[in-house]
Amino acid sequence: MGIPAAFRWLSSKYPKIISSVVEEQPVTMDDGTVIPVDYTRSNPNGEEFDNLYLDMNGIVHPCSHPEDRPPPKDEEEMMMEVFKYTDRVVNMVRPRKVLMIAVDGVAPRAKMNQQRSRRFRTAQDAKQKEEDKQELLKLLKQQNGGVLAAESLETVTKKAFDSNSITPGTPFMDILAASLRYWCAYKLNTDPAWASLKIIISDATVPGEGEHKIMDFVRSQRSSPDHDPNTRHVIYGLDADLIMLSLATHEPHFRVLREDVFFQESKARMCKLCGQKGHEARACQGEAKEKAGDFDEKDKAHPLKPFIWLHVSVLREYLAVELDVPGLPFRWDLERAIDDWVFLCCFVGNDFLPHLPALEIRENGINTLTSIWKENLPYMGGYVTKDGHIDLERAQVIMSGLAKQEDAIFRRRKQQEDRREENAKRRKLQDQSSRRGYQQEAPLSNSKNRDQAYINNSDSISLRAISDIPADLPRNMTHDMVVNRGAVQQANLANKSAASVLKSRMQGHASQAAPDTPKKTDDAPQNDASDALTTPPTVLGKRKAAIETNDDDASSTPGAATPGTPSVSTADGPVDTVRLWEEGYGDRYYAQKFHVDPKDIEFRHKVARSYVEGLAWVLLYYFQGCPSWDWYYPYHYAPFAADFVDLSKMKISFEKGRISKPFEQLMSVLPAASRHALPEVFHDLMLNQDSEIIDFYPEDFEVDLNGKKMAWQGVALLPFIDMSRLLEAVEKKYPLLSREDQVRNGVGKVLLMLSDAHPGLYDEITTNFYSKRQGAPKFKLDPRTSDGLAGRVEKVDEYLPHGSLVYPLERSAMPDIEYDRSLSVHYEIPSQSHGHKSMLLRGVKLPDVVLDRNDKEQLKSKTSRSGRNHGGAPFNNRGGYHGGGRNEGRNEPGYYGSSGSYARPQPSYGGRNDYNSRDQYSGLPPPPPPGSGWAPPPPGYPGFGMGHPPPPPPAHLSGGSDGRGHNQSWNQGYAGAYPPPPPPHRYPQTGYQQGYGRGSRAPSGYDGRGSRPYDNRDRNRNYRGSGGY
Repeated sequence: MGIPAAFRWLSSKYPKIISSVVEEQPVTMDDGTVIPVDYTRSNPNGEEFDNLYLDMNGIVHPCSHPEDRPPPKDEEEMMMEVFKYTDRVVNMVRPRKVLMIAVDGVAPRAKMNQQRSRRFRTAQDAKQKEEDKQELLKLLKQQNGGVLAAESLETVTKKAFDSNSITPGTPFMDILAASLRYWCAYKLNTDPAWASLKIIISDATVPGEGEHKIMDFVRSQRSSPDHDPNTRHVIYGLDADLIMLSLATHEPHFRVLREDVFFQESKARMCKLCGQKGHEARACQGEAKEKAGDFDEKDKAHPLKPFIWLHVSVLREYLAVELDVPGLPFRWDLERAIDDWVFLCCFVGNDFLPHLPALEIRENGINTLTSIWKENLPYMGGYVTKDGHIDLERAQVIMSGLAKQEDAIFRRRKQQEDRREENAKRRKLQDQSSRRGYQQEAPLSNSKNRDQAYINNSDSISLRAISDIPADLPRNMTHDMVVNRGAVQQANLANKSAASVLKSRMQGHASQAAPDTPKKTDDAPQNDASDALTTPPTVLGKRKAAIETNDDDASSTPGAATPGTPSVSTADGPVDTVRLWEEGYGDRYYAQKFHVDPKDIEFRHKVARSYVEGLAWVLLYYFQGCPSWDWYYPYHYAPFAADFVDLSKMKISFEKGRISKPFEQLMSVLPAASRHALPEVFHDLMLNQDSEIIDFYPEDFEVDLNGKKMAWQGVALLPFIDMSRLLEAVEKKYPLLSREDQVRNGVGKVLLMLSDAHPGLYDEITTNFYSKRQGAPKFKLDPRTSDGLAGRVEKVDEYLPHGSLVYPLERSAMPDIEYDRSLSVHYEIPSQSHGHKSMLLRGVKLPDVVLDRNDKEQLKSKTSRSGRNHGGAPFNNRGGYHGGGRNEGRNEPGYYGSSGSYARPQPSYGGRNDYNSRDQYSGLPPPPPPGSGWAPPPPGYPGFGMGHPPPPPPAHLSGGSDGRGHNQSWNQGYAGAYPPPPPPHRYPQTGYQQGYGRGSRAPSGYDGRGSRPYDNRDRNRNYRGSGGY
């Protein structure tokens, strides 16, 4: 999973959460002797770590199809790369207690939709790449007289590894599981740094995503009464959601380890076609690889990418500063505030839900939501979430605040895009002008002075004398020529026409025009030439569009379509027909994206309710584990914020549902092109046009850019899987499966491995399972002998300790061990007697503070300005307007009362919406009307003299005019009259010095500590000490 661009955004906004990993390297002596690193010594990073968790898919993918070096030749070579990479990560962290290796198993249905989209795109890109290879091979043979060197032929025709095989239930995942078991046992036998480790392996046969299996383990250990609250955790992975998951554990000693994504030095260009360095796919000539060294050993040695830490504890410090809301009418709780922040991050996109149209993390969408949350928190009466459960009434307040900003966000986005495009065009023209000036300085033949003068005066195109061009140009066929062959042919026609005109001019035949050029009079020779040179504008324009389009594709960001993939954009970019920046965009959005009647408002609310269910599902998944294996969001697009209405009336519940089998998931997510990963009995269902589920496997599908520029950013419009139809078809094939395939389609168990260097636990297990006095085949671990590890272990059938360890792959790249000192048992994660609680555990010692005063002030300065630059209505929802700000057949403007029910506002201020009143949206309660009898606290009372003195009441408070011809009165726009101030005895006995920034004033009734007079809604709410539910 991943929140797109989240890691880059977080590290930019909170710079001190990132630090470099100190990694010791072996020392090579002058005589060539290599002194290895002693990994049993203390960690050079200055802190010892207890547990290391590896999200293995983040290791398997870059090892099986790397971007910076040639791919491995086969699966065995891939396994060796996985071993080396994992060994490096373990040596960086040097865990002292637990190493957990988790591979993605069968995923919940909500995740399968995203997996399906990725795998279909991967197959589509691979198909296009293969077609380009074959075309290149054909043209290379033509160029070489039908003969091609064997090395070149092998280079071009080599079949690429299908990364879709990295899915549960495939033969590749079986090889990975067996290899990991061997390698961990080998390290327990041979590496002293591993001797005391307890290794937990959850392979692809165990259901669940890797990172969530890890979090289930962390939560289970945390609920144990013997858990050490100061356990030091490190999790490795490439997905940004690991940060959110780490925050959700409420374990303060947590770090995320990953490669430095900002490191670009020494990154060699890698051809996607032949896998060689030094050129990109567009320049591939299919030549044989040149050896670097006698045995190509220099090419195999590639520089190691540096790693970085992401300190979750420092992120908690930043959030404590940013999320702080002084003066709350309930107890401030940082843990609950962090949970709310994680909830807000769900709106910018994840693996289960599309992001809301108004929210892009690159546009600081999280800042916008955070500002809305802070503005409304004092009035909501508590936090939005609790232990992973959402208070829908309070969530409605957040969505209503965002709805008021939606229009302005879309308009601002369009302005920024237009500005970027204009800047890009200006830079392009400047570059062309610079190149033209350089070319015009080239010396020409003296016999061409007259034409040289003409050329220097021409602003349309830079030319060169034909006689100066060599007759025989080198012509090596490249992949770019294959992909752009249509554009090149058009360019040849254009150049041929232009060359004819130029030749005629240079020979002095001024009166003779090109064959396809209309004649001109002699009084306009420059226009004649200019017109002639631009005779085929359509051809030149097409060539430019085609070449520019492919250039843009080739230089796209990682994860984009590979070079050669046809672009869906034109020279001027894709056309956005929804036009979110124009009135009526809601009608266009639902008509074009959902294909429904724009007047069907109830459908919009239905989509929004499904999205809210998705938010509830995601949050429970983060905090408590998978709430339902069957639920999924049934649309390709998200609703608008203004479509969220009456959320408090929703009743959300989930049923656990059925966990799919591996082959069922493969049939749900794989395209027909990757059917090799499935048993042959299923192939007919994916290929036969008479198959009852053939519609699940389209060969071609539409990718909707949805306002984006690049194809990889678009939405793949694939049909959703009807699971009942799929199961009916697949289950008919189960009797035809071989015994081996039936095992692959089964459910496995978690494995616990340790060595005899861990005497207490080793002896306890061997005594219970393998001694003469052996007990039951399953027993509960004693935390005193397991070093705090809680859970149950079970005897592995047909396994005996002290046997031989055999390398499982063919080429015997690693040795066998005759006497295996390791021990393997099945491990069962303990079930929790109660749900996960968002709290710090008793006895925890918080990490040392990292942020200084300057860091905090800088963050406060940034957050005071963030989320407020879109224009539009202010955020807080006090009184008046709560609608979307549009009148286009959507829900009318309204507000949400104390019950969360939707109500239309009464017209006020001459028929304008109430959000035009600045005082009503200052973020603070308005001052009392004159003559109310209220007086500031007397001297000696807490709160006396704090804050800025209130200014005189505005004219409109006494029934005057606002200066724009609108008569106003005090109660307009409010649900009820402003309540009287608290009596003097209600002032607290302790003061809290507090200023009111951004020029706001201390509201009447404030006591300086944060207590404020409640309005009718606040007084009807019962507050508890926790500020919770």
